Amino acid sequence: MTPDRTPESKPSESKSPDGKSLDHLDQAVIDGQAGYSKPFLNLYDLMVYRGTAPLLWRCPPKVSRQLYDTCVGARHMDIGVGSGYLLHHARFPVPEPRITLVDLNPNSLAHTAHRLRRYEVETVRANVLEPLPVPEHSHDSVGMSYLLHCVPGSLPDKGIALAHAAAVVRPGGVVFGTTVLSGGVPVSSVARRAMRTLNKRGAFHNDGDTLDDLRAQLDRHFDRHELTVRGCVGVFRAWTAA
Repeated sequence: MTPDRTPESKPSESKSPDGKSLDHLDQAVIDGQAGYSKPFLNLYDLMVYRGTAPLLWRCPPKVSRQLYDTCVGARHMDIGVGSGYLLHHARFPVPEPRITLVDLNPNSLAHTAHRLRRYEVETVRANVLEPLPVPEHSHDSVGMSYLLHCVPGSLPDKGIALAHAAAVVRPGGVVFGTTVLSGGVPVSSVARRAMRTLNKRGAFHNDGDTLDDLRAQLDRHFDRHELTVRGCVGVFRAWTAA
C-alpha cells in the first residue's frame, strides 16, 4: 500500500503490505472502528475529551495534551487518529512538522487531514495489527491515543501493534499513548457498566486488558518505558534503543 503524499490527502482504495485488499480484515477489527462516521467525528472532541475520558475513565484531557506536548517530534506519526484533537492542539518542536496519519477508517483520515491542513500531512489507511506500510526508522515519534482498547484480542495478542509502532521510529525514538484498562486500575461502577456495553457492541475490546499485561508488552517491545495510571487509563511513554 502506498501512502498519499499530498497535504489534506484522501486515502484511496487501500491494501496491506502484501498487496491484499483490506477487505480480508476480521469482523472484530472492522467493528472496532466502524462507529467513526462523519457526524460522530464532528462531536468527537466533546464526547470523548469533555465526556467519557474525564467523567467515566477519570482521565482529564490535559493529561493527553501534556503527553503530546512532551513527546511529539518533528517527524510524527499518529495511529488511530480520531478527530485529530490532540494533534490540532499539540506544541510541536518545529514550526513545520511532518505528520503521518494512520487509521483504518477513511472518515477519520479525511477529517483529521483537513483539520491539520496547515501542516505537511500524509495519510495511510492500514491495520495496526499488520506491519505498517511505511519505511522503518522514519519517524521521531508515534502517538497511539485511546487506541489499544478498540483493537480486538487480549493485550498479549494486540501488543504486536506496539511492535509495529516501534519499527517505524528512529533509534531512541518514542512511542506514547493512552488506553482504557479493565484490570489492575480503579474502575468505578459506572465505568464498568459503560465498558461492558461498549465491549458488547464491539466498539471496545478491553474486557481482559490489565495494567500488568500492558506493562509486559511495553517491556517486551521497547528498551525502556514509563507507565502511569490516571483513573482507569494507562498512560505510557516508551523508547526504542538508541
